[in-house]
Amino acid sequence: MHALEALFALYESDGEQDYIGEPVTQLAHMQQAAFLAKSAGADDALVLAAFFHDIGHLCAQADAPQMDGLGVIDHEHIGAAHLKSLGFSDRVTEGVASHVAAKRYLCCRKPGYYAKLSEASKGTLEFQGGPMSEEEALAFEAHPHHKDFLRLRAWDEAAKKRDGEILTLDEIKAMAWQHVQMNEAEHP
Repeated sequence: MHALEALFALYESDGEQDYIGEPVTQLAHMQQAAFLAKSAGADDALVLAAFFHDIGHLCAQADAPQMDGLGVIDHEHIGAAHLKSLGFSDRVTEGVASHVAAKRYLCCRKPGYYAKLSEASKGTLEFQGGPMSEEEALAFEAHPHHKDFLRLRAWDEAAKKRDGEILTLDEIKAMAWQHVQMNEAEHP
């Protein structure tokens, strides 16, 4: 089985699990995030980052430390490292790795953002370091793609609707295959 087939098999085996305190499944949440990204005109790398942003919950070792029933601690970095090992570009993996940092940043910079978070997102924030410090926020703003990370965060938060629109797995698989092939051709 090719590595990408194994990646998508995770969704087939575990994607129908509840999305950690939200009214959607893991898979529906990720498909909705991808749909929102594509609808907003994001490039394929950002659409893929939106889809894969929570893959760390599915690909982590069974004994990975947990956030009191709210998923895997450090799932963003676990997921990014896994995607990197499969040939995804830095644009995808940095987006995945930064979606938690974007939440922490917004809690620091945007008054009222914390109050708009779902209860599950508030709960995970405690395990993720809480709102950023001023130093952390300045470092986040210095990243050349920080605005894309904030867009991804917005799609993540909006992708929790019981019957939200989605990108199909076939669409996402085709996009992923093409992306990895292009990335491998550019970076042999």
